[in-house]
Amino acid sequence: MGARKRLMAEKLKEAKKVTAIAKANNIPTSPRKMRLVADTVRGVEVNRALDLLKFSKRAASKDLEVLLRSAIANWEAKNPDQSKELDNGNVYVKTIMVGEGRTLKRIRPCPQGRAGRIRKRSNHVTIILDVKPATVEE
Repeated sequence: MGARKRLMAEKLKEAKKVTAIAKANNIPTSPRKMRLVADTVRGVEVNRALDLLKFSKRAASKDLEVLLRSAIANWEAKNPDQSKELDNGNVYVKTIMVGEGRTLKRIRPCPQGRAGRIRKRSNHVTIILDVKPATVEE
């Protein structure tokens, strides 16, 4: 049983060598707005994803574009011998996760002396890049 666990650990370690991860915490956009932008680039090739984010009208796309560029730089640092894969379009956004960050609570005056709560939300985004598996042609 111990040998099998060791083998699984080795496979995970090898997989982490090729994948690149980038994280951004406390981005001052609500998680729902960020998820709408993140859904457009999930599973998309990296260069196309950059174009989609660059020409998107949503404000959250600028933060996501910076994070994606960071993930690409991390991938290039991990795989210096595979720079051709990036040019060929084999690197893609494997997973992109948007989680809820901290919420700043503010107060706004309301009618009849009441106070209304304003919630300024933020989010945490994680991007994982990977190389498409080679297709076998017969």
